[in-house]
Amino acid sequence: MSRSTVAALAMVALSGCSSLHVLDTEVSTFSRWPAGRAPATYAFERLPSQQANPQAAAVLEDSARRAVEAAGFVPAAEGAVPDVSVQIGARVTATELSPWTDPFWYGPYGWGPYRPVFYGRYGRGYWGPYGSPYWGPYGRYGAWGPGYYGYSPYYEREVAVLIRDKKSGEPLYEARAQSEGTASGDPSLLPAMFSAALTDFPKGAEANPHRVSVSIGPR
Repeated sequence: MSRSTVAALAMVALSGCSSLHVLDTEVSTFSRWPAGRAPATYAFERLPSQQANPQAAAVLEDSARRAVEAAGFVPAAEGAVPDVSVQIGARVTATELSPWTDPFWYGPYGWGPYRPVFYGRYGRGYWGPYGSPYWGPYGRYGAWGPGYYGYSPYYEREVAVLIRDKKSGEPLYEARAQSEGTASGDPSLLPAMFSAALTDFPKGAEANPHRVSVSIGPR
């Protein structure tokens, strides 16, 4: 696990962003869960790379714990052999700027012959030399490209869950959830994505990927 990934996970766990309300994810799930088998005890299983960084692994497990237990599993007692092992992973990666960043390209109100006034991303004032505090050559966020427009970062986010039978090692359930946007530090972001990843459990989805929307609290 890279240092940038660890830092991103720590931001997700420890910092806040109140703008998120509903998170839209693309989820893929695959199931070999035996018919009639009820969820029982579980324990997280750390990969060697996760064992090398236990602090980051603990942050990740805390993010997934509620979703795993909402699926019906309970933690195995200390020293007891769990019914299943749960492997998890997450990725939060900064990407190229969002197209919504460029006011000439896109925005909440668009631009065209019937929309001569362009509003900035945050809807505060007009875009122009003396307009919004967020856009234009005098914008708050500094230069974009050759020094003309402000910008905001954009992120790709992904979580993965693999559930194995502890005795046989057989993989029984696999799930992934992906999302993207300008937020990386909301403390409910990864927990919501793990919830989306396990929303189909114990059945696999008929169509992959499919959209799952998860409420993550009031604005």
